[in-house]
Amino acid sequence: MSRVEILQMIETLREHLNVLGLKKPLVDPEVIQVSQRLDSLLNIYNSL
Repeated sequence: MSRVEILQMIETLREHLNVLGLKKPLVDPEVIQVSQRLDSLLNIYNSL
């Protein structure tokens, strides 16, 4: 995965997480799952 691809995925997940956070409680399993995926991508990006 290239840096550009990772950045695109990060931005997509951020937008998705913002929408979810407005519609569901922050402790909702789906919100937590998306947040964890975003964290993973940020960690990968930061390690490059």
